[in-house]
Amino acid sequence: MNDITWEEPFCGEGNSCFRIGTDPQDNAYIAIAGAEDTYLTDTREALRTLIRDIKAGKADHLL
Repeated sequence: MNDITWEEPFCGEGNSCFRIGTDPQDNAYIAIAGAEDTYLTDTREALRTLIRDIKAGKADHLL
């Protein structure tokens, strides 16, 4: 298993809590808080782009 370093959970309205993590190979991960063993992975840049789009209001329905 990858050595993932998880950040503190980000929680939106209701029960929408997510955690973002990274590993030494420069991969990024996103998981539902409390279920970090089931996650999506991509490059850091892809995750960074997703977060920027969410903050810009392009994908606010995801949170």
